[in-house]
Amino acid sequence: MHKPGTLRTRLRQEGFLIVLLVPALVYFSVYHLVPMAGMVLAFQDFRIVGPSQWVGLKHFRLLFSSPSFLGVLKNTLIISSMKIILFFPLPIAFALMLNELRSVFVRKFVQATAYLPHFLSWVVIAGVWISFLSPSTGGANQARGLLGLPPVDYMTSKSAIRWVLFASETWRSLGWDSIIYLAALMRISPSLYESADMDGAGPLQKAVYITIPELAPTMITVLILNLGFFMSAGFDQVFNMMNDSVISAVDILDTYVYRIGLLNMQYSFSTAASLFKGVIGLVLILGTHTAAKKVTGKGLW
Repeated sequence: MHKPGTLRTRLRQEGFLIVLLVPALVYFSVYHLVPMAGMVLAFQDFRIVGPSQWVGLKHFRLLFSSPSFLGVLKNTLIISSMKIILFFPLPIAFALMLNELRSVFVRKFVQATAYLPHFLSWVVIAGVWISFLSPSTGGANQARGLLGLPPVDYMTSKSAIRWVLFASETWRSLGWDSIIYLAALMRISPSLYESADMDGAGPLQKAVYITIPELAPTMITVLILNLGFFMSAGFDQVFNMMNDSVISAVDILDTYVYRIGLLNMQYSFSTAASLFKGVIGLVLILGTHTAAKKVTGKGLW
């Protein structure tokens, strides 16, 4: 007999779960792991015809000295910070609200309504928001008209467009991102709340001393994973909502790489920008994981 805990025993017991992981492993290998070999272009002058020449850190020096890159980096940091710092507590609050609903019908209706935008493409979502924010026929400006306020063209306003990105991201992701917190809430033992009731604890005390601590591991894991995408401020969203009037306020690293790499065919330069973004993401994941382990004893692994 095999000793409990040996590799062969675990493979036999958890073989079905491993099989379920195969599609995900294939996906990440084909689309994320294998393409990393192409990062050598960041250190070469790529040529379509003939051998490419090694140039070391030439493209990184050009990248960091480019005034347009510094503006793009600033936009990326601002938009990503808004999406992560301001958005992060919203799915938690939404999950807590849903958990307090006693009517099963109302809860399912709210969940279905909140989940639906996640399944729409950014092309559709951009069309919805552009129509909603239209200065002439949009619902937002019609509401402003009822209040006696002048119309505002939000989509061409540099001061408003970042908030439009944040609002549309919240509308799309709030319900879907709350699923993991709802699952974590379902795992909390009801006996903890029963004991709190016997001790005379109120709703706020139960939330502070039971719910939030029980959700902490999930919150830490989600935060670490989100920080890994900190330098990816949302290519699909920005690309579909960007226009010439606001490009200086919303041009991010991903759209910059797309424009430089695919449109201008500066493949080595755009690869250097992508590699810079990936390294920053890796540093943020490792740094956040280390800090979380030291402070709370829980991390990503």
